[in-house]
Amino acid sequence: MRIALIHALKHSIAPIEAAFAELWPAPTLANLLDDSLSADLARAGALQPAMTERFLTLARYARASGADGILFTCSAFGPCIEACAAALAPMPVLKPNEAMIEEAIELAGPGAKIGLLATFRATLASMPAEFTAAAPGLRVRTQLAEGALGALDRGDAAGHDRLAAEAARALSECDVVALGQFSLARAAHAVAAASGRPVLSTPGSAVRKLRHLLGG
Repeated sequence: MRIALIHALKHSIAPIEAAFAELWPAPTLANLLDDSLSADLARAGALQPAMTERFLTLARYARASGADGILFTCSAFGPCIEACAAALAPMPVLKPNEAMIEEAIELAGPGAKIGLLATFRATLASMPAEFTAAAPGLRVRTQLAEGALGALDRGDAAGHDRLAAEAARALSECDVVALGQFSLARAAHAVAAASGRPVLSTPGSAVRKLRHLLGG
Protein backbone atom coordinates (compact mmCIF):
# COMPACT_ATOMS: atom_id res chain seq x y z
CA MET A 1 0.00 0.00 0.00
CA ARG A 2 1.37 3.41 -0.99
CA ILE A 3 -0.07 6.75 0.15
CA ALA A 4 0.97 9.96 -1.55
CA LEU A 5 1.12 13.00 0.72
CA ILE A 6 1.06 16.29 -1.18
CA HIS A 7 2.19 19.40 0.69
CA ALA A 8 2.29 23.15 0.10
CA LEU A 9 4.13 23.78 3.38
CA LYS A 10 7.19 21.86 4.56
CA HIS A 11 5.92 22.00 8.14
CA SER A 12 3.09 19.61 7.28
CA ILE A 13 5.36 16.65 6.64
CA ALA A 14 6.43 15.77 10.19
CA PRO A 15 2.91 15.85 11.76
CA ILE A 16 1.32 13.58 9.17
CA GLU A 17 4.24 11.14 9.20
CA ALA A 18 3.94 10.98 12.99
CA ALA A 19 0.21 10.29 12.73
CA PHE A 20 0.79 7.44 10.28
CA ALA A 21 3.52 6.00 12.50
CA GLU A 22 1.13 5.97 15.44
CA LEU A 23 -2.15 4.99 13.79
CA TRP A 24 -1.33 3.11 10.57
CA PRO A 25 2.36 2.33 10.04
CA ALA A 26 1.82 -0.25 7.28
CA PRO A 27 1.65 1.96 4.15
CA THR A 28 4.66 3.30 2.30
CA LEU A 29 4.50 7.11 2.34
CA ALA A 30 5.55 9.26 -0.61
CA ASN A 31 5.92 12.99 0.11
CA LEU A 32 5.51 15.54 -2.68
CA LEU A 33 6.28 19.13 -1.69
CA ASP A 34 5.71 22.30 -3.69
CA ASP A 35 6.05 25.14 -1.21
CA SER A 36 5.77 27.71 -3.99
CA LEU A 37 2.02 27.02 -3.97
CA SER A 38 1.47 28.64 -0.58
CA ALA A 39 3.75 31.54 -1.45
CA ASP A 40 1.93 32.12 -4.75
CA LEU A 41 -1.47 31.98 -3.07
CA ALA A 42 -0.39 34.46 -0.40
CA ARG A 43 0.88 36.79 -3.11
CA ALA A 44 -2.22 36.46 -5.34
CA GLY A 45 -4.69 36.71 -2.47
CA ALA A 46 -7.08 34.21 -4.06
CA LEU A 47 -7.01 30.89 -5.87
CA GLN A 48 -6.19 31.14 -9.57
CA PRO A 49 -7.18 28.67 -12.35
CA ALA A 50 -3.53 27.87 -12.95
CA MET A 51 -3.26 26.56 -9.38
CA THR A 52 -5.85 23.88 -10.11
CA GLU A 53 -3.79 22.71 -13.05
CA ARG A 54 -0.72 22.51 -10.83
CA PHE A 55 -2.63 20.41 -8.33
CA LEU A 56 -3.87 18.10 -11.08
CA THR A 57 -0.30 17.65 -12.29
CA LEU A 58 0.84 16.65 -8.79
CA ALA A 59 -2.12 14.28 -8.29
CA ARG A 60 -1.63 12.57 -11.65
CA TYR A 61 2.07 12.17 -10.94
CA ALA A 62 1.22 10.54 -7.60
CA ARG A 63 -1.18 8.11 -9.29
CA ALA A 64 1.36 7.28 -11.99
CA SER A 65 3.91 6.59 -9.24
CA GLY A 66 1.71 3.84 -7.85
CA ALA A 67 -0.25 5.60 -5.11
CA ASP A 68 -3.34 3.81 -3.80
CA GLY A 69 -4.62 6.99 -2.16
CA ILE A 70 -3.72 10.67 -1.94
CA LEU A 71 -3.90 13.02 1.03
CA PHE A 72 -3.39 16.73 0.47
CA THR A 73 -2.16 18.55 3.57
CA CYS A 74 -2.64 22.11 2.29
CA SER A 75 -5.84 23.47 3.81
CA ALA A 76 -6.26 26.64 1.74
CA PHE A 77 -6.75 24.88 -1.60
CA GLY A 78 -10.09 23.08 -1.21
CA PRO A 79 -11.49 23.70 -4.73
CA CYS A 80 -8.22 22.58 -6.33
CA ILE A 81 -8.30 19.34 -4.35
CA GLU A 82 -11.94 18.74 -5.23
CA ALA A 83 -10.96 18.95 -8.90
CA CYS A 84 -8.27 16.32 -8.29
CA ALA A 85 -10.73 14.03 -6.52
CA ALA A 86 -13.13 14.26 -9.44
CA ALA A 87 -10.40 13.65 -12.01
CA LEU A 88 -8.89 10.63 -10.22
CA ALA A 89 -12.09 8.94 -9.00
CA PRO A 90 -12.55 6.30 -7.69
CA MET A 91 -9.10 6.63 -6.08
CA PRO A 92 -9.44 8.08 -2.57
CA VAL A 93 -8.27 11.71 -2.69
CA LEU A 94 -8.75 13.53 0.60
CA LYS A 95 -8.79 17.20 1.42
CA PRO A 96 -6.74 17.81 4.56
CA ASN A 97 -9.63 18.82 6.76
CA GLU A 98 -12.59 16.74 5.61
CA ALA A 99 -12.09 13.96 8.16
CA MET A 100 -11.57 16.44 11.00
CA ILE A 101 -14.73 18.29 9.98
CA GLU A 102 -16.69 15.04 10.11
CA GLU A 103 -15.30 14.30 13.58
CA ALA A 104 -16.07 17.84 14.77
CA ILE A 105 -19.70 17.53 13.69
CA GLU A 106 -19.97 14.13 15.35
CA LEU A 107 -18.45 15.46 18.57
CA ALA A 108 -20.24 18.79 18.84
CA GLY A 109 -23.40 18.31 16.77
CA PRO A 110 -24.60 19.86 13.48
CA GLY A 111 -25.66 23.16 15.07
CA ALA A 112 -22.50 23.68 17.08
CA LYS A 113 -20.19 26.68 17.12
CA ILE A 114 -16.77 25.67 15.81
CA GLY A 115 -13.69 27.73 16.44
CA LEU A 116 -11.31 27.54 13.49
CA LEU A 117 -7.72 28.44 14.32
CA ALA A 118 -5.20 28.89 11.50
CA THR A 119 -1.70 30.22 10.99
CA PHE A 120 -2.10 30.83 7.22
CA ARG A 121 -4.57 33.64 6.45
CA ALA A 122 -5.85 32.11 3.20
CA THR A 123 -7.11 29.08 5.13
CA LEU A 124 -9.63 31.30 6.90
CA ALA A 125 -10.99 32.46 3.53
CA SER A 126 -11.60 28.99 2.09
CA MET A 127 -12.12 26.53 4.92
CA PRO A 128 -15.30 27.80 6.69
CA ALA A 129 -17.32 26.89 3.59
CA GLU A 130 -16.17 23.28 3.97
CA PHE A 131 -17.67 23.19 7.47
CA THR A 132 -21.00 24.72 6.45
CA ALA A 133 -21.24 22.50 3.36
CA ALA A 134 -20.97 19.46 5.62
CA ALA A 135 -23.51 20.82 8.14
CA PRO A 136 -25.46 23.92 6.99
CA GLY A 137 -26.49 24.82 10.56
CA LEU A 138 -22.91 24.91 11.78
CA ARG A 139 -21.49 28.23 12.97
CA VAL A 140 -17.80 28.90 12.41
CA ARG A 141 -15.73 31.52 14.17
CA THR A 142 -12.30 32.07 12.68
CA GLN A 143 -9.11 33.19 14.41
CA LEU A 144 -5.67 33.80 12.91
CA ALA A 145 -2.63 33.03 15.05
CA GLU A 146 -0.74 36.05 13.78
CA GLY A 147 3.00 35.49 13.44
CA ALA A 148 2.92 31.81 14.41
CA LEU A 149 3.78 30.47 10.97
CA GLY A 150 6.65 32.93 10.69
CA ALA A 151 7.97 31.71 14.03
CA LEU A 152 7.88 28.14 12.78
CA ASP A 153 9.69 29.20 9.60
CA ARG A 154 12.46 30.63 11.79
CA GLY A 155 12.72 27.41 13.76
CA ASP A 156 11.04 28.87 16.83
CA ALA A 157 8.63 26.03 17.60
CA ALA A 158 8.01 27.24 21.15
CA GLY A 159 7.09 30.69 19.86
CA HIS A 160 4.72 29.13 17.34
CA ASP A 161 2.94 27.19 20.09
CA ARG A 162 2.75 30.23 22.36
CA LEU A 163 1.20 32.42 19.66
CA ALA A 164 -1.28 29.68 18.75
CA ALA A 165 -2.33 29.36 22.38
CA GLU A 166 -2.70 33.13 22.78
CA ALA A 167 -4.92 33.32 19.69
CA ALA A 168 -7.02 30.38 20.89
CA ARG A 169 -8.22 32.32 23.94
CA ALA A 170 -10.56 34.19 21.60
CA LEU A 171 -12.32 30.89 20.83
CA SER A 172 -13.21 29.97 24.41
CA GLU A 173 -16.96 30.35 23.77
CA CYS A 174 -16.93 27.79 20.95
CA ASP A 175 -17.98 24.17 21.43
CA VAL A 176 -14.90 22.75 19.69
CA VAL A 177 -11.66 24.24 18.39
CA ALA A 178 -10.45 22.89 15.03
CA LEU A 179 -6.83 23.41 13.99
CA GLY A 180 -6.67 24.45 10.36
CA GLN A 181 -3.08 23.48 9.57
CA PHE A 182 -1.31 20.15 9.93
CA SER A 183 1.59 22.07 11.48
CA LEU A 184 -0.72 23.28 14.27
CA ALA A 185 -1.13 19.74 15.60
CA ARG A 186 2.03 20.22 17.66
CA ALA A 187 0.26 23.01 19.60
CA ALA A 188 -2.94 21.05 20.32
CA HIS A 189 -2.30 20.68 24.05
CA ALA A 190 -1.39 24.35 24.46
CA VAL A 191 -4.49 25.42 22.49
CA ALA A 192 -6.72 23.18 24.62
CA ALA A 193 -5.28 24.62 27.82
CA ALA A 194 -5.69 28.22 26.63
CA SER A 195 -9.19 27.86 25.18
CA GLY A 196 -10.61 25.37 27.66
CA ARG A 197 -12.32 23.61 24.78
CA PRO A 198 -11.92 20.19 23.08
CA VAL A 199 -9.40 20.45 20.25
CA LEU A 200 -9.30 18.50 17.00
CA SER A 201 -6.30 18.39 14.69
CA THR A 202 -6.14 17.20 11.10
CA PRO A 203 -3.42 14.49 10.92
CA GLY A 204 -5.01 11.83 13.10
CA SER A 205 -8.48 12.32 11.61
CA ALA A 206 -7.10 12.07 8.08
CA VAL A 207 -5.16 8.88 8.76
CA ARG A 208 -8.18 7.22 10.35
CA LYS A 209 -10.38 8.03 7.36
CA LEU A 210 -7.82 6.88 4.80
CA ARG A 211 -7.32 3.62 6.66
CA HIS A 212 -11.07 3.03 6.64
CA LEU A 213 -11.42 3.85 2.93
CA LEU A 214 -8.53 1.61 1.91
CA GLY A 215 -9.41 -1.29 4.16
CA GLY A 216 -6.28 -1.04 6.28
